[in-house]
Amino acid sequence: MELKIISVEKPENINFVLGQAHFIKTVEDIHEALVGSVPGIKFGLAFCEASGKCLVRFSGNDNNMIELANKNALSIGAGHSFILFLAEGYYPINILNALKNIPEVAHIFCATANPTQVVVAETEQGRGIMGVIDGFSPKGIEDAEEKDWRKNFLRMIGYKS
Repeated sequence: MELKIISVEKPENINFVLGQAHFIKTVEDIHEALVGSVPGIKFGLAFCEASGKCLVRFSGNDNNMIELANKNALSIGAGHSFILFLAEGYYPINILNALKNIPEVAHIFCATANPTQVVVAETEQGRGIMGVIDGFSPKGIEDAEEKDWRKNFLRMIGYKS
């Protein structure tokens, strides 16, 4: 077995979700869940089929996001993994519960816009995701000024009243 580190390639401001599912109908079910959760959402989705033809299956409604999803899914290459890219202005917080409620979705590894590395194990059979490195390590603990900043920021962007 060999461990590999695969960097997710994307523009800085684009959010994505990396997960694992278990059935080819995942592609259509995720598509339906997204458009049913956030009217007008723009996205691209790719799913690594783990048996049969072992193709990267894809869907979406934004060609740039579909291209990102296909490129990254092929690079990660782990069976039954999926990667979902949300166009600028769309966020995982608005679709995560819908994703988690899809019967085929077995695991969400991350939902982020941060630079991300995927830790992949490769054997003679194939690849599997061991985990992710999402962003950077903490540099300290917030003080009173940082706590105030956090609370004000959440209110400024409309997540708290």
